[in-house]
Amino acid sequence: MTEDIYSFKYGQYGDTEAIIAKKPGLALQYFNYINKGTAFSNEERLRLGLEGALPPSPRFLNHQVINSAEKVKNKKDDIERYIYIRALFDRNVTLAHALIRSDIEKYMGIIYTPTVGVACQRYSSIFRTANGIHFYPGNIDRAEEILRRYTHQGIRVAVVTDNQGILGIGDQGAGGIAICLGKLMLYTQGAGFAPWHCLPISLDVGTNNKELLADEYYLGWRHERLSGSEYLRFVQRFAKAFRAVFPNALCQWEDFSKQNAFAIRDAYLHDLISFNDDIQGTGAVTLAAILTAMTIKQEKLEEQIYLIHGAGAGGVGVAEQIETALIEKGLPPEAARSRIFTLDRHGLVTTDRKLEPYKQKFAKNPDKLAWLREAGDGTLENVVKHEKITVLIGTSGQGGCFTKEVIQAATTNTPRPVILPLSNPTSMTEALPEDIYKWTDGGALIATGSPFPPVSHNGRIYKIGQCNNVFVFPGVGLGIITSGAKEVLPSFFTAAAHAVSQCVQPEEMSQGQLLPPVSRLRDVSLKVAQAVGLTAIKSDVGHLCAFSDFQHDYDEKKLNRLITNMRWNPEYLPILLAS
Repeated sequence: MTEDIYSFKYGQYGDTEAIIAKKPGLALQYFNYINKGTAFSNEERLRLGLEGALPPSPRFLNHQVINSAEKVKNKKDDIERYIYIRALFDRNVTLAHALIRSDIEKYMGIIYTPTVGVACQRYSSIFRTANGIHFYPGNIDRAEEILRRYTHQGIRVAVVTDNQGILGIGDQGAGGIAICLGKLMLYTQGAGFAPWHCLPISLDVGTNNKELLADEYYLGWRHERLSGSEYLRFVQRFAKAFRAVFPNALCQWEDFSKQNAFAIRDAYLHDLISFNDDIQGTGAVTLAAILTAMTIKQEKLEEQIYLIHGAGAGGVGVAEQIETALIEKGLPPEAARSRIFTLDRHGLVTTDRKLEPYKQKFAKNPDKLAWLREAGDGTLENVVKHEKITVLIGTSGQGGCFTKEVIQAATTNTPRPVILPLSNPTSMTEALPEDIYKWTDGGALIATGSPFPPVSHNGRIYKIGQCNNVFVFPGVGLGIITSGAKEVLPSFFTAAAHAVSQCVQPEEMSQGQLLPPVSRLRDVSLKVAQAVGLTAIKSDVGHLCAFSDFQHDYDEKKLNRLITNMRWNPEYLPILLAS
């Protein structure tokens, strides 16, 4: 058991001050939280029983990063780069994160989207080292016992997936845990959660992916997916065990199917400290872009009419977050909802259709829409025209559906429409920024789901902000943990959206950016954590976590000090021998 090899020494505010080695010797090189590789100093080598086990001249962290970056550069493609960084993480956590931090914009595309999608698909063939927990019907009854093996790490956040709704590529079975691994690396990069406080969890309820079931080397539970009551009982057993073992930890649900995503999120709102990033994180980062657009336009959120094209988990999540923000602005719930329209592949979502439960909230009564006379009238262009849409959001995965006619229809409603084509990858984006600027003569305010290079139009350079959930979930998680929040409120995500928007600098807004650059992720996450933590305390669901000595003192400065001190930096910690 790893707890017999090492433990952690924590400071007053929950920060990790040192690693306690239970005994000296060569084994210290084989645990990735302890291992420093060539960076063990001569004094450490002598004291920790490593003398002679390494080349004589130490190579310290900054030079290790340079050396590792060169190795990454020399790999033939991004999946090989992904494999290298994951292998580096498995032998030296600090170096892996120092490397990623050295150029977060570049490495984020390798450790997470888009490369992680390929890693999910090829999980069984590229498998190197086991990470996290794999629950399946053969062990779910022992879930509490299995989770308790990780209590010595002081788990603060777990990312949990059932592997069904991965990144637009669907059911990837056991491979979905790669998403959890990537998300948790971003929790560390943004919020500063130390890697040992992070736990990836796969709920392997089988797969309906026929290619995986037919693959003799597939590592997951080789069975068709559980569904109905069997599926629900499986999730319930996990949730009960997680709550028993980690009652103060955050459980982030990730990449569930649309219906399961809403059902599970809502079922455990009060039983677990949990949220679904595909729903709430997407909603918050989209709201952040809209808030920045309102600053640029000098208009109010409650003056806009919203259309979300794509009524899946992300799209309905965006609608929910806009509704929450409008209610916080003083609009009654029905008035807020009346300003939000949703479309799916059948057109405008209306109450006269048979709808999945999660779509019903924003369905419109067709009898109250005089222009909607025939079944085929509820097209994207018609809704933009007749409902005077000023904010158009794409989460449909239908590449090119924001046509010139649709975009120009929006410009008749406002000279500066907010156009957010959020589907990714690039091939699925609803419209290219270059085209949107051309069709609106530079008037549109744009953010995208995929990264795009700057656009030149009429002698001006426009920089395209990316609606990336990474601006939201790390800081939300840190704010929840440090405030001691016992449930996750919708207002946390509104607070997060305002914090993200406030991080966009005036000169960036002048260039058309609606979101900050990813290079400032750590600073943005700090602002989000502070906003969310303060919201939790003011909402009386936070009590400042047990790591502090001021549990009932709600002073904002003390909250901020706790947040700042708890953040881990990818720097080698002192290693102390147990006395």
